Amino acid sequence: MAAEIKRRSLSVIEELPPFPEGWYFIAAREDILRRKLIEKTWMGEEIIAWADRDGRICVSDAFCPHLGSHMGPTVGGMVRDGCLVCPFHGFEFDTSGRCVATPNAPAPRAVRLQVYHTAEILGMVFAWWGAGGRPPQWQLPEEPPTGPEWSRLRSCTLRFRGHPQETAENSVDVEHLGYTHGYDDVEPTATLSIDGAYLKSCFDFSNVRRTLGLFDVVSEVSAITHVHGLGFSYVEIHEKTIGMDVRMWVLTTPVDGTLVALTLVTQVREIRKPRRFITGLGFLPVPLRHRLMSRLVLAEERRFVMQDVVIWERKRYKAPPRLSRADGPIGKFRLYCRQFYPGLSSDMVERVSRPTAKSAVGTD
Repeated sequence: MAAEIKRRSLSVIEELPPFPEGWYFIAAREDILRRKLIEKTWMGEEIIAWADRDGRICVSDAFCPHLGSHMGPTVGGMVRDGCLVCPFHGFEFDTSGRCVATPNAPAPRAVRLQVYHTAEILGMVFAWWGAGGRPPQWQLPEEPPTGPEWSRLRSCTLRFRGHPQETAENSVDVEHLGYTHGYDDVEPTATLSIDGAYLKSCFDFSNVRRTLGLFDVVSEVSAITHVHGLGFSYVEIHEKTIGMDVRMWVLTTPVDGTLVALTLVTQVREIRKPRRFITGLGFLPVPLRHRLMSRLVLAEERRFVMQDVVIWERKRYKAPPRLSRADGPIGKFRLYCRQFYPGLSSDMVERVSRPTAKSAVGTD
């Protein structure tokens, strides 16, 4: 299958290669520390993650290099004194992947875990998946500044049939914001910017939403989306009416080649104009208002994503797409995505149709 993909371009395959190269979400640091050892299927691989006594996190292949036992907690693997212990023969590994002890013999130097490069942003742990085992080709951004004016991160995860390129395409598909989600006056505020693995998209919109089932709230919103590969989107949202700033991460990770896990993470900054907020809520203590608004924002974003999930699960990848003039920079986005499939031959270029007034937007 891999050889077959190398002979074809994105313009002639019916489905996208399932695992684009890049950084993908593993888990929250606090979840890893609480559970001691976690296991999951990630990018089609069985992996485990744990932390040593100094807080260093390791993400590694789940199978022992000694005789192949799975080392996840469901099989009996454990973390003892900051080291991973294999349930089959008791081999112990540190977070560099080195075997440091065995029960009845010196630790063999040749026995090493396959470990992944990791990065961390505000307690969110990511690992690099490189095509053919390639090392990181680019880095995630530095974490944004935080402080007491920002709420704690709040998150939820959805699993569905999909692909990270399809979910990331929402960052440039401004037309669907109005048609699918009901936003009004959606307007790009800057030209799409691409620099290597980084893509930046800016737009404004307005929205009317019912809060707590009682109040219609009109929002005037500016959004800046920072995309770093196909598994990491970071959106800075400024709601002008009440002076609320929101951070949102959309983290889509392939599970097994068919399913993806999309994790939504939100963080809210203290509202700058609380007296213009909904009657009553503006006078709540700041910590309580933080928690309430964080919950409301996450619930609202989850509702919007579920509107997309219905479509993502049944859509078919179209290449080349039949675009209209209203579709904006989807063609540029498709070209941006080519870099994350290094297994495809460089001379096989995806054909992107030129938008014309007469062309129609295809429906799947």
